[in-house]
Amino acid sequence: MLKIEHIGIAVKNIEQSNDLFAKLFGKPPYKMEKVESESVSTSFFMLGENKIELLEATHSESSIAKFIEKKGEGIHHIAFDVKDIVAEMKRLKEEGFILLSEEPKQGADNKLICFLHPKGTNGVLIELCQEII
Repeated sequence: MLKIEHIGIAVKNIEQSNDLFAKLFGKPPYKMEKVESESVSTSFFMLGENKIELLEATHSESSIAKFIEKKGEGIHHIAFDVKDIVAEMKRLKEEGFILLSEEPKQGADNKLICFLHPKGTNGVLIELCQEII
């Protein structure tokens, strides 16, 4: 893993949260995007080399909606940048980690993504991200 790519925060209302975080960070999000496959709307804030991703459910059955229902708004996942997501998925599976998908998926912000089950990562949802070239 190369670096922390972003920290994902689950929110109930992305517009209100964008206003809140824009005030906190002193600047607006640089990108907003819907990811239909994950049933989320996202927005990204850049802070130096670090990114914060806000995630709002677009469907009541999405993982973000279920997360907020169970735990409330807050940190949802930590994403790590990887050079070769397929190789990293293979390595982590061989190490005994549980992948939430067998193949990388198209994610937000021009990334291929895969999540690791939090049961194997001390309760932290981990996302792997590879830039699509």
